[in-house]
Amino acid sequence: MKKSLSPLFAVVVALSIAACGEKKDTTPPVTETPAPEPAPVVAAEPPPAEPEKPAEPAPPPAPTKDILTTATDAGNFTTLLSALDKAALTETLKGTGPFTVFAPTDEAFAKVPKAELDKLLKNKKKLAEVLNYHVVAGSVKAADVAAMPTAKTVNGADLTIDATSGVKINGATVISPDIMTTNGVIHVIDTVLMPPKAAKPAAKKAG
Repeated sequence: MKKSLSPLFAVVVALSIAACGEKKDTTPPVTETPAPEPAPVVAAEPPPAEPEKPAEPAPPPAPTKDILTTATDAGNFTTLLSALDKAALTETLKGTGPFTVFAPTDEAFAKVPKAELDKLLKNKKKLAEVLNYHVVAGSVKAADVAAMPTAKTVNGADLTIDATSGVKINGATVISPDIMTTNGVIHVIDTVLMPPKAAKPAAKKAG
């Protein structure tokens, strides 16, 4: 019995010695760290587009008609045109000019008492004085008119200009300014302008 256990015991002892001889690995296991995900690429915003500049308005076409033709085509200056004809001023206003005309409409002439208007139309000299009081030498646009306190007419007398509320010429309102023609400009007014009466010379005292 003792003989049979000896070889077995020897094997057990040998295995125990071999087990003790092995070094125990105490190194902690290495864990792999996952690589960080790449940051998302954000596309750069395009710079804001510059606002488009509004297109400049096209300049008005150049006039092709003179003052008389323009007034005739308008259709509301029949009394004025008749008066110009009676005063023999049509050829003047068809000339090279330039002229600035403050043109009363037919409605403006209708404000004048009929008897007074009829009398005026029969007096060529007086009629010419009145019509010339509506004309200024040169081509004066509304913006320039508004900056002038007075304007000398072809008649020789001055017009009084008030631009505090619109443009008024001797109290007449400019209702349609800057009608351009080939020989000047027309400003439509709502009242006929009457020139100031010339002062009568003082009577000489008897010596």
